[in-house]
Amino acid sequence: MSTTSTAVLAPHTLETGKDVRLYARSRPCPNTSGLAPTYLQANLIILPSKYASDFRLLCARNPVPCPLIAESSKLGAWDSVRSYLPGLDGQAVVTDVDIRNDAPKYNVYKNSKLIKAGCSNIVEDWTDDHVAFLIGCSFSFESSLAAAGLPPLHTTLGRNVPMYRTKIPLCPAGVFTGSTFVVSMRPYRASDISSVRDITRAFSATHGEPIAWGWESVKALGIEDIDSPQWGDAPITQNGGPLGGLSGSDELVPVFWGCGVTPQEAVMRASLDGVVMAHSPGHMLLLDCRDSEITRE
Repeated sequence: MSTTSTAVLAPHTLETGKDVRLYARSRPCPNTSGLAPTYLQANLIILPSKYASDFRLLCARNPVPCPLIAESSKLGAWDSVRSYLPGLDGQAVVTDVDIRNDAPKYNVYKNSKLIKAGCSNIVEDWTDDHVAFLIGCSFSFESSLAAAGLPPLHTTLGRNVPMYRTKIPLCPAGVFTGSTFVVSMRPYRASDISSVRDITRAFSATHGEPIAWGWESVKALGIEDIDSPQWGDAPITQNGGPLGGLSGSDELVPVFWGCGVTPQEAVMRASLDGVVMAHSPGHMLLLDCRDSEITRE
């Protein structure tokens, strides 16, 4: 932990992934975009053990929206993980963690139906038969974008990233069939997209470069209304107007990445039995490893 005290700091002044975890463990914490810059963030999906093998296969077959970076070190473990990141073991990814408490908000599903939204912990829902999976999150490359003078607009406006259901099918795996990509969206000037692609391409463990961009891609992805995301906050321009008001303009165009909410969508469509838990979209688990440890040329 850094030497600063989380007892007196606001979330956006916390320095490390551990600082954010400890803060979220004991008090309300906002969406995690922009928190602890350069530290990796992870989506969570927590499954009954009988679905674990199928989920690993789903991730292997769909690495862009579902980049698997770690899972519980053993069945029922909420305090340690084993890593899938090359060159990093589980302790390098995260230590001193309570997966049941350390994300700011959680969703809970029972028999594939959402029964709790935005709860502060999942202690009562967790059992010794659960396995937690950590999926790379695109919040992890936002520090690099900001360092290059390309901060995502939602971070400068203090909002959550918008996320959309698409018509792009996932490659099925076991019980996980009939689902589609979820994408996150960050608008950029058309002239900046090449640089944005170059920067995010190195982050294959956290979704990598965009899968689509431009106003024509909205329809191609099957998104009905850019101003009405299924998750997160509606996108707005710097002056507060709806992003859709710029449709067709190069001033700001939508840029789409694979999104770690995809596994939650897959769970909803898979008719799974029992209790499944996940982070609330935009409210990630902060890790101890940093972006420089997972980027590739």
